[in-house]
Amino acid sequence: MNMLRAPTYYDVIMNARDADDRGGIRRHNLSRILGLVHHEGPLPRAALTERTGLNRSTVADLVGELERAGLVGQAEPDPARRVGRPSPTVHGAAGVVAIAANPEVDALTVAAVGLDRSVRERARIRFDEPPSPAEAVAALAAQVTAWRDGELSDARLVGVGLAVPGLVRAGDGLVRDAPHLRWRDIPLREIVQTATGLPAAVGNDASLGARAEHLFGTAQDADDIVYLNGGASGIGGGLIVGGVPVGGAGGYAGEFGQNRPGIEDAADRRAPGGVLEDEVNRARLLRVVGLAAADDRELAAALHDTADAAVTEETARQRRILATALANAVNVLNPSVVVLGGFLAMLAEQDAEGFLAAVRAQAMPACAERLEIRSASLADDRLLVGAAELAFEPLLSDPTALG
Repeated sequence: MNMLRAPTYYDVIMNARDADDRGGIRRHNLSRILGLVHHEGPLPRAALTERTGLNRSTVADLVGELERAGLVGQAEPDPARRVGRPSPTVHGAAGVVAIAANPEVDALTVAAVGLDRSVRERARIRFDEPPSPAEAVAALAAQVTAWRDGELSDARLVGVGLAVPGLVRAGDGLVRDAPHLRWRDIPLREIVQTATGLPAAVGNDASLGARAEHLFGTAQDADDIVYLNGGASGIGGGLIVGGVPVGGAGGYAGEFGQNRPGIEDAADRRAPGGVLEDEVNRARLLRVVGLAAADDRELAAALHDTADAAVTEETARQRRILATALANAVNVLNPSVVVLGGFLAMLAEQDAEGFLAAVRAQAMPACAERLEIRSASLADDRLLVGAAELAFEPLLSDPTALG
């Protein structure tokens, strides 16, 4: 005669653990599916089945759960192009949005980036002088409020990612030192969360640019990358080694702009005792072309459209110093690709082959034999896309967490 026994304490614990394990596996698989369609763009369900190794019914079930949560959409294949039984295409939801912000000495740039990687909205708020943290955060919060009441009234905002030109502590987003902004030991994450009511994350701008170009831009095919970004707040850098972003012990790795430059000809020096970003400098380019302020496109056009000897001389001087700095980085890190963003890309593009030759001539031949130098392909969006990735991280890790 079969008797039903009362569950023991051990039974209760093991059943809870099994349920938790099952839940953890499901969260992991949901994360894999969402990450694939976010990072690679729209994918047929058949491709998701192949990429994950899961069976078709499991993938269909997972995609259905993500769709009910509003995180993905599905589109039926074009009937005119059907061969066999093509599966629906899965894409990230444009209505799930991260706010990305990049404070600089002359402006705050803010964007709304969808989970489908579309930049839905973009705004540039100019400042006559470097904004204080309070001024930058107030401008950011006002822009978020305006979008919530208008263009993004139908969106689900998941958080704010900030790309800051300075040292950002990895553990808590404390801005240790953003010298051009004159920000020091600013708990920016907490300030932004209070002002916007959204979760916030903070990172170094160039490190986030490196991440964006590796995931979505010109360096998708490379796993060993040196990225240098030149902006109004100087030169920052980011590193990808073996496909993994390198932050260092505190998150401060990649500060190429603060290195002492090697300058072969003393006549090329403009800032005695200065660092790389004092010599290779956006403000110097603006002065020589006669502009008080300009965004990247305006500066690029001004450099391209002039035949002024002073402009030619200054750009050549900065190219020589930048080539030496990159050769040093190539010797130390042996990247396959160097990516240049902002005004650094403008300098290299004036003679791309000649610039690569100048870097190779100063590097160890073995370190530079496979080297390529590329311009950041995400253009004005490179830092903002990286900042948005920072804000999307919690959702991509656990798609069940979005309320």
